[in-house]
Amino acid sequence: MSDALLETRNLVIKFGGVTAADNVSLKIHAGRNLAIIGPNGAGKTTFLNICTGWLKPSQGQVFFEGRDITPLPPRKIVDKGVARAFQIPQLFTEHTALENLLIAVSARDKLRKTVMDMHSIPERAEMLHLLEMVGCADAADTLVVELSEGQRKLIDIAVALALKPKLLLMDEPTSGVASSEKHKIMEILIGALKEAQVTSVFVEHDMGIVENYADEVAVWNSGDVQLRGTPAEILEHPDVIRDVIGEVA
Repeated sequence: MSDALLETRNLVIKFGGVTAADNVSLKIHAGRNLAIIGPNGAGKTTFLNICTGWLKPSQGQVFFEGRDITPLPPRKIVDKGVARAFQIPQLFTEHTALENLLIAVSARDKLRKTVMDMHSIPERAEMLHLLEMVGCADAADTLVVELSEGQRKLIDIAVALALKPKLLLMDEPTSGVASSEKHKIMEILIGALKEAQVTSVFVEHDMGIVENYADEVAVWNSGDVQLRGTPAEILEHPDVIRDVIGEVA
């Protein structure tokens, strides 16, 4: 049995003449924060989509805790313990921050209740704690549409954590956030993941974020992993300076 929390083996997927995943084999170990970097179009988001069931590879397999989850639909993969946060927060903007979490926990526990009735479920206290974990307790009763992009990002993470995942995959968690708030957002996010004991993989273009918050870095190029190592090793590599850092600078 694999010692990895999630493992991909020889993933291949093509869109027309473009190979977005070219025999991708990668192990993700529990308790680590893995950053994925690479040029635009390198296949980073495609990898997340395959691992969460939104795309199916033409070849290869995805294993979670040693079990093949490749054929499962996204909902079943969530049930297994793999959650996803998208680049643009997927929230119900006409509901409050707390209600978004209550909807998530109702889906998790398969409760058939109206949003109004959800306020009386025992899990409400659990959801309030999640909002506190991500620094948004004061926004519990605020409509999502009235919140800043940074707050929406954090609430989106809280919604994912409400599903009680073991692994959270995030696509550019700091995109759209003001530069002055990015590190604050990541400090809160990483702290919440640590408290919840959730392993994370995140795609990121801000090398300062990668340097400060990743335990490991995987470099994507042309649909495959070209390099893997610590942030110090990867960010000083001449190929990364030329192909990735030069592009985002």
